[in-house]
Amino acid sequence: MKINPYDENAFSMDHPRGTVSFNYLLMGDRGKPFENYRYILGRQEADFRMPRHRHTFEQIRLSVVGDMNIGEQGFLHEGEIGYFPEGQTYGPQDDPFEPGEEKRLQLVLQFGGASGVGMSAGRGRGPGNAEAQRERRERHEVKFPRPRYQGVVKMNPTYFNWLPVPGAPGVERKFFGSFSERAFWIDMVKIEAGAEWTSTSADARRLTVALSGSGTVEGTKINRLGAVEADPGEDAHYAADEELVLYTIGLPPIQLPTVPSDQFDISMTDGAIQFENARDARDATSV
Repeated sequence: MKINPYDENAFSMDHPRGTVSFNYLLMGDRGKPFENYRYILGRQEADFRMPRHRHTFEQIRLSVVGDMNIGEQGFLHEGEIGYFPEGQTYGPQDDPFEPGEEKRLQLVLQFGGASGVGMSAGRGRGPGNAEAQRERRERHEVKFPRPRYQGVVKMNPTYFNWLPVPGAPGVERKFFGSFSERAFWIDMVKIEAGAEWTSTSADARRLTVALSGSGTVEGTKINRLGAVEADPGEDAHYAADEELVLYTIGLPPIQLPTVPSDQFDISMTDGAIQFENARDARDATSV
């Protein structure tokens, strides 16, 4: 189990655009593309613009502070969750930043999808790594999964009901859905002050961030934006000192089909991102 208390001073300017800083909450195993992931808290530091593009991996975003422009589909508003499927094109993004305004914050999880393309070591760069801004890899063929969903899937947690968790007094859950053949899921669990709850799964890794409140997990203190990784078969016991809201993404293992899929686009690029046209690519890598 990994327990990572939130450190508000741990932001580093690792985004290639140079206008978003990263706080690395949890990191996967770079040597295992199927299991690799990175979970960051992104903070906008200046104007942010990004052409239409797509990735080889899955993304789930939660707007903690402020709204995010995702292009043709409008905005991911504060408090909303967005699922950006592997291979799905989105943008262009244009988020100006006015001096003195509160900086936008987003929880962003990137991980390998059901296609089996996974996340390469290059997409799992760690904190303080200057390569994120200056790295230029040779262009090569990359398989981009054809998107399983038509657009970004946006969820508004306000409209979901809290339902009691059987056998756990004082604990309620909002379930937002399970997606793709991998059947990864997204939910929130609310634990009343003084109540306890145990997260368990026989096969799925659970990545949890505390959205509010305080308490303990396995006896270790956890507060707002503290993060926890629990492996398959590993119990994570939470106890709330004050009402604790936990946001969890569950990642079961990837199972590939017996007959390999041919639902990919083969493109020439220098990484796990593809821009809509060559000019956009030049503009994006010039910073």
